[in-house]
Amino acid sequence: MKIGTQNQAFFPENIREKFHYLKEAGFDGFEIDGKLLVDHLEEIKEAISETGLPVTTACGGYSGWIGDFIEERRLNGLAEMKQILKALQEVGGNGIVVPAAWGMFTYRLPPMVSPRSQSGDWKAVSDSLLYLDKAAEETATTVFLEPLNRYQDHMINTLADARRYIEENNLKNVKIIADFYHMNIEEDGISEALHLQRDLIGHIHLADNHRFQPGSGSIDFKKHFNQLKKDGYDGFLTIECRVRGNDPEGEYKKALHQLKEALV
Repeated sequence: MKIGTQNQAFFPENIREKFHYLKEAGFDGFEIDGKLLVDHLEEIKEAISETGLPVTTACGGYSGWIGDFIEERRLNGLAEMKQILKALQEVGGNGIVVPAAWGMFTYRLPPMVSPRSQSGDWKAVSDSLLYLDKAAEETATTVFLEPLNRYQDHMINTLADARRYIEENNLKNVKIIADFYHMNIEEDGISEALHLQRDLIGHIHLADNHRFQPGSGSIDFKKHFNQLKKDGYDGFLTIECRVRGNDPEGEYKKALHQLKEALV
């Protein structure tokens, strides 16, 4: 298993400098914003060639959710995701991370009544995934479907929820991304859920129980990494977190070091 990262505010803004910084810091890959990838594709290709640091995946960078309540926004988002998949193909990336939605609605906070039925949710997300499944096939990439916790999304909260969409729609190019932060809220046990869905897990996001940097909270990363090893997972572990502490850059590098130790 290798460790990647999303962007952080203390990384260099310049793309070439950013890639050199990540390589020197000890990261194995970069999960990039999709719009940044599309808008700066040639520059990113040059940075990859110069440093050998791969773009592993794209996350974000599109304007509509696959389960968006607003149909025009959903369709616009899908068109943008297809562009991102094409760009990922050009740089050798694995695929794109997509939740059903983020921050659009939750049953856990008022008004607690969705503007769309559950059958409507299923149709919107399924239609989107069928479209993206075909786009991923055309670009030799993968769609990583991400369950979010109940306070951030009302449609797909557990790995089993994601599995149902994949199996019932017979999707061939869609896998599950398991995010330890969301799993800590939604799953009965992180290791147990990873094991049960081991055949469909294609990507991992890492943060501690409070969404801050790994090692600053209560999640037992070594335990869950050992489970992933037993189940033969050999993909990327990508840090997706906020950072707290007086020295964010130092704290982030410390988290990377601790994660590498947990992999041993």
